Amino acid sequence: MKTIQELAAEITSALATLNIADKQRQLSDIEQTMARPDFWQNQESAQSTVAELSALKKIVEPWIELDQKARDLAELEILLADNASDAEKQELASEFAAALATFHELKKHLLYRDQYDAGNAILRITAGVGGTEAMDFAAMLERMYLRFAEQNDFQASQIERLAGEEAGLKTSVLEIAGPYAYGQLKGDHGTHRLVRLSPFNADNLRQTSFALVEVLPIIDSPETIIDPKDLRIDIYRAGGHGGQSVNTTDSAVRITHLPTNTVVAIQNERSQLKNKELALKILAAKLEQLRREQHAESLNSLRAGKSADWGSQIRNYVLHPYTLVKDTRTKYEETDAEKVLDGAISNFSNAYLEWLAAKAQI
Repeated sequence: MKTIQELAAEITSALATLNIADKQRQLSDIEQTMARPDFWQNQESAQSTVAELSALKKIVEPWIELDQKARDLAELEILLADNASDAEKQELASEFAAALATFHELKKHLLYRDQYDAGNAILRITAGVGGTEAMDFAAMLERMYLRFAEQNDFQASQIERLAGEEAGLKTSVLEIAGPYAYGQLKGDHGTHRLVRLSPFNADNLRQTSFALVEVLPIIDSPETIIDPKDLRIDIYRAGGHGGQSVNTTDSAVRITHLPTNTVVAIQNERSQLKNKELALKILAAKLEQLRREQHAESLNSLRAGKSADWGSQIRNYVLHPYTLVKDTRTKYEETDAEKVLDGAISNFSNAYLEWLAAKAQI
């Protein structure tokens, strides 16, 4: 049974591991910036700073409050010593149990070891093999992640969306913003597989379809600067279904990283400049992800990315003849597939983070 003193010591260790003191200094710097008279002159920059402040507070404040609570309990335990009444002992035990429960909840933050884990994420969902069925599955996954964001008080912004001809979607690009958004979602990076009775099949036969989910870290200051000479930037007019124009200017942007043939196209915004900024942000994230997958030291070492391998899924969603969602790496599974597809994927995330931590210790 853990004691109050042991809990206080573990919290102190966690604060150091999570660099909470550094984050407090960041908070102080941001607050000083926000106090300047000209802070709101640039609305876009100001809103970004406010969002950064809010995200940092959600990380820092629970730990600071818990640390103070543990210190208070430790002092109270010494003060009461052997002279405590039964009521005081019961109250101390109750407060300690609540602090311990909070610690166990916050302790999962210690599993976020990647430098980008605390930041936001870009989520790109692409329908794979399976035709209309796969496009419908991609839409199911989009809904799942939007519900996950809603349940965790994350902000989800649609960057790009290309609907399917009959149903579902071909591609959806989302930005998920909130504390540890990338850390919580990175385990979903890979191919997802659905098995069910197809509503698009006249014979109602069981069908298997696939969708690719790319989870990319948002890199505000990329480790490696992309050489402009390696980029081809094409500008064209955005268009919608049936050939009608989304707007009357050439605002859509497609950027190709020539050495790896990595392509990012954005046409969601009416501003060519904003589309270009979004495309470059996503490209930097994709290249960083590719660099990590290939264990390359720099972008210059990257090889062309492989196309999606639909046979190497990381998660299976089986809706017929039984219901089961299972991660093929961690072996974690849940039988309530409907609940998972309604956004309850945190247990899969935690299992993946624990699996990564166990691998690192081998």
